Amino acid sequence: MPELDTTSYWIDSSSLPRFPKLDNDVDVDVAIIGGGIVGITAAYLLKSAGLTVALLERERCASVDTGHTTAHLTCVTDLYITDLIDDFGRDAAWAVWDAGRVAIDQIQANIEAEAIDCHFERVPGFLHESLEESDTSPAELQRQADAARELGIAATYLEKVPLFSRPGIRFENQARFHPRDYLSALARAIPGDGSHIFEHTTADEVRDDPLGVKAGDYTVRCASVVVATHNPLVGKSSLVSATLFQTKLALYSSYVVAARVAKGAVFDGLFWDTADPYNYLRIEPKRDYDLVIFGGQDHKTGQADDTTACYAALEETLERVLPEAKVEYHWSGQVIETNDGLPYIGETASRQFAATGFSGNGMTFGTLAAMMARDAALGRFNPWSDLLATDRRKLKGGTWDYLIENKDYLYYLVRDRFAAAQGNALRTVKRARAKFWICRRSVSPRIATQRAP
Repeated sequence: MPELDTTSYWIDSSSLPRFPKLDNDVDVDVAIIGGGIVGITAAYLLKSAGLTVALLERERCASVDTGHTTAHLTCVTDLYITDLIDDFGRDAAWAVWDAGRVAIDQIQANIEAEAIDCHFERVPGFLHESLEESDTSPAELQRQADAARELGIAATYLEKVPLFSRPGIRFENQARFHPRDYLSALARAIPGDGSHIFEHTTADEVRDDPLGVKAGDYTVRCASVVVATHNPLVGKSSLVSATLFQTKLALYSSYVVAARVAKGAVFDGLFWDTADPYNYLRIEPKRDYDLVIFGGQDHKTGQADDTTACYAALEETLERVLPEAKVEYHWSGQVIETNDGLPYIGETASRQFAATGFSGNGMTFGTLAAMMARDAALGRFNPWSDLLATDRRKLKGGTWDYLIENKDYLYYLVRDRFAAAQGNALRTVKRARAKFWICRRSVSPRIATQRAP
């Protein structure tokens, strides 16, 4: 039997520009290790803010975890709304949802700024009862919808969601896009004016005093470091600290098939069910047909002897829903879960920023992490820094007023910009050099740690 081709659709359908290998010492404001959604977005935002950056990628950009996503852009987390409220408090539950909304808005702003054709579309998301036996009843789904609405989230309970005809919840203003087409455009905007992207460049060591990243025979000297490697490197954290941090993370493998269907045969939305592990589905529009991208069959990494069986199970389930679908792609990716269901985003050592544990929301939380990395390098306030801190403790109801905390954050001064546009496509947009809340400013090299919030 021939070996299964596991090239992802994203990699097969797009190309990124090639960048050189590091071949001399470099001085920049921020060194970024990792060229996926976090690293490329952070580099783009930091350069837009006036800093110089050097991004180091050991292979090709957007070809590892980011190249094997299903690219759902959603505010909805794996934790149910009621669990977020019970575990962290109402303010934190709203803050987590709002973080996803801000990230999607940032992606839309970047697309407008660079006039990117990446099939971005605002679509609804549907959490629905599983085709299999599920512990989540329609009454529980109704309860989750009610809890979401009480927080001000646009959520509606449905007796039958599209496609699956099962009880579920409709969440408005989620989105989908082609991640590599998007990141390709951002990457092209980074090199120049003292900024760089280096591929086939492995970061061997983060050195302190002076701060820098050692890669082979050369060093990138910098004022701060962003570790954007999905499963974070030790960097300049102590071995004990880094080891304890790793105990908070669990690695899972998730599997995906992509199948051709007739144009318009599948409702354009994001779908995920109440199974454990859950299944998730979206479409990617093509000129003459649509691709249905269907994932699931998650298991702890290294604990499946027959990965072919995981793909076969996905195909069997998809055939039950869409008998006419013709599978053309198979791939798998890695998901990192945390011990409390929220990502870890923030400093892991002085002047070292890291992000991990996106729990299946890599495109959304990865973008948020890039925004938070930019704010940290600028010494600027960010309303999610305490909630998602790598050394956090749970923030319960009365201890944190999110609305007061975020009132001075630049995003909230201008967020109504997208209020009328949500739901619209951005296939054709005019280049807008005013980059929304991306604050362009002149910043002198190597003074990032001296900026006041």
